[in-house]
Amino acid sequence: MIDAAPTDALRAAALSVMSQAYAPYSRFRVGAALATTGGRTFVGCNVENASYGESICAERSAVLAAVAHGERAFTALVIATEGSTPAAPCGACRQVLAEFAPSLEITSCTTLGAESHWSLDQLLPAPFTSNSLPRS
Repeated sequence: MIDAAPTDALRAAALSVMSQAYAPYSRFRVGAALATTGGRTFVGCNVENASYGESICAERSAVLAAVAHGERAFTALVIATEGSTPAAPCGACRQVLAEFAPSLEITSCTTLGAESHWSLDQLLPAPFTSNSLPRS
């Protein structure tokens, strides 16, 4: 389980960045805060697009920000939404997260105070990895 103090800081960061989400189509704003093994936190929010397939989730937004800053090892992720129940990462986000942290600890919270916890390997028990690729 995630240590309470870092989770509190990640929760606050995820809830804060959620307000920056661009979600004019779904009206489902999501914020994410990703902790690195080096002690840094990267945030992301969902950014929708009129061409729906070009939208990006908050979780992947946070991963991309971290990678752009040279981080590739993650310890915890907190997702925040305004929904009534905590939302787990979508399949695409699970696959991207598994590339870097297959056992990542994930907390999902809502503005109403509901919270759920998972490890990524519970949510994606058989990810496609570099081991799945043929080697010559």
